[in-house]
Amino acid sequence: MNIRTLRLGALAAAGALLLAGCASAASPAPAASQAESFSTADVWVKAADSGMSAGFGQLRNDGDTDLTVVSATDDATAAMELHETVQNESGQMVMREVEGGFVIPAHGAIELAPGGNHLMFMDVTTPLRAGEETTITLTFADDSTAEITAPIKEFAGANENYEGGDMDDMEMGS
Repeated sequence: MNIRTLRLGALAAAGALLLAGCASAASPAPAASQAESFSTADVWVKAADSGMSAGFGQLRNDGDTDLTVVSATDDATAAMELHETVQNESGQMVMREVEGGFVIPAHGAIELAPGGNHLMFMDVTTPLRAGEETTITLTFADDSTAEITAPIKEFAGANENYEGGDMDDMEMGS
């Protein structure tokens, strides 16, 4: 091999590497899922043998864009809703489903607390016993999910009235 052939080979290899580098730099990185920016603090669930119960704690967003929790599930209940507690037209404080889900601001958090926003266990089918844990799965607007393991605690509060549907007569835990 002569020097000229070696130089041409080296130039061709360098050109191929340069083109490959440009191609990968031009390809956008896959977007992070909403669940990847999500974390929690002090999450817990009210003990209940049947009826309704609720989940509380802090939902955090460590990312640069808002997150939206659109639904929740737990094997201990037939259905869950994302709830807020508001004053109705009669001046009574009532729970109702949140339209559009919980929005967690970028680099922020929302509190789930008795008398405020909460995860509503609509029909407890498996008893939620104090001292045990339950696993809640949250689904975000981009269909990503996050699992939360929450301790179950005795709590005498969180007995607001539910506004809507056929659940009017349900009690919060027994």
